[in-house]
Amino acid sequence: MFASSTAIAAYPERAVRIVVPYPPGGAVDAVMRKLAQQLTEQTGKAFVVDNKAGATGTIGASQVVHAKPDGYTLMANDTTYTTLPFVFKSLNWDPGTDLIPVSAFMFAPMTVAVRQASPFKTLKALLDAAKSKPGDISYGTGGVGSLPHLTTEAMQQASKTKMLHVPFKGAGEATIGVLGGTVDFQIASTPGIMSQFQNGTMRILAISGDKNLPQLSGVPTFKQAGLDFNGVINFGGLWAPRGTPAQVLQVLQDEVARAMKSTSMKSYADSIGADPRSITSTEFQNMIAERQKEWDSVAHAIHLEKQ
Repeated sequence: MFASSTAIAAYPERAVRIVVPYPPGGAVDAVMRKLAQQLTEQTGKAFVVDNKAGATGTIGASQVVHAKPDGYTLMANDTTYTTLPFVFKSLNWDPGTDLIPVSAFMFAPMTVAVRQASPFKTLKALLDAAKSKPGDISYGTGGVGSLPHLTTEAMQQASKTKMLHVPFKGAGEATIGVLGGTVDFQIASTPGIMSQFQNGTMRILAISGDKNLPQLSGVPTFKQAGLDFNGVINFGGLWAPRGTPAQVLQVLQDEVARAMKSTSMKSYADSIGADPRSITSTEFQNMIAERQKEWDSVAHAIHLEKQ
């Protein structure tokens, strides 16, 4: 039974906790902190980010699943959430039903990034090296089954290469691994890598999607770089526990849409090479289903062993 219209009209009446199920420093964390600041300004109530990392985001997600479904505990995630059915044999909750997609926002391409001192100046050079020495070229990700992991596996399928996967505890740590020379490259979304590109510590060899970004002058798409591969466009998103009143979900959806139209978020999106548009819950659910069809194919092709 829904809460009274009077109570709903006042939402939010107090601070809203947004669980980011990854360590600080990754793209989900960075985008959500910016959005939380904007939502706080819009509503006059604090939206607070709480990092609860581990197990490809499932530890933090589980906390939200078991939270009171009143709109005061939410989860932020990205496209990695759509990979969970292909990574885990079983969870103590159902990713398909226990969390409700509220809205997706901040759509950003994935990048192939290397440290500035890397010998690989182009995507072709990187892939040629991988072909000549299968398993020698290494890449870092935030964990098995994460979006960067499956995207890199899909790129390997398209390029007929074999590379060494080095999982870290989070995307931010994977970036540190690239910068320190522990791994050769990583695939990461522009929000997670743009600052390193701008300060000259990392070079981007290619991006997903079908258009170039003015913020990444001279960086080709995968296809422009000679690889018949489109990749995926990453998104940020908010989820709420099952049972959260529809009126609360609508308020959240409306506030996110309002935020994405704000000067502050548009400026931020431009700085990280992202599109600040938002989509509705229904559109979000459909997009998740489409992504999962893609991951099903990739997971079967690489014989991904569920944990």
